[in-house]
Amino acid sequence: MKDMTLSTILAVFEEIFGRGLFWAMVVIAGLVTLTYLYVLIRDHSISWRKFLLAQLAMPIGAIAAVWFVLAMTSSRLSDLGGPVDLIVILGIAVAGAIGIAILVYTAQSLLLRHGSEDLN
Repeated sequence: MKDMTLSTILAVFEEIFGRGLFWAMVVIAGLVTLTYLYVLIRDHSISWRKFLLAQLAMPIGAIAAVWFVLAMTSSRLSDLGGPVDLIVILGIAVAGAIGIAILVYTAQSLLLRHGSEDLN
């Protein structure tokens, strides 16, 4: 792989996760992001109570993301070979943590009554 292009990266992800699962994850991530933006626009502010609860879920998201990628690639943590592998695993953990925080905040905002939270 001499050149890293978008089509090369997409091909690698489709190979790792399978075409259906990869594109399903892309669509779900897009829908969650759009719903999060809708919630922010609708509420005109961030509820710090919901934000705190979303942050508490971040370690779970980080662990789940790393576990999911390791399961999909049939790998173990002992297979890490160097600093680049560690950086990739940490990147996956950060992405999982942020993703679950956005999902939890959005779910709370949609499921809880609008007037029941603090206005800070």
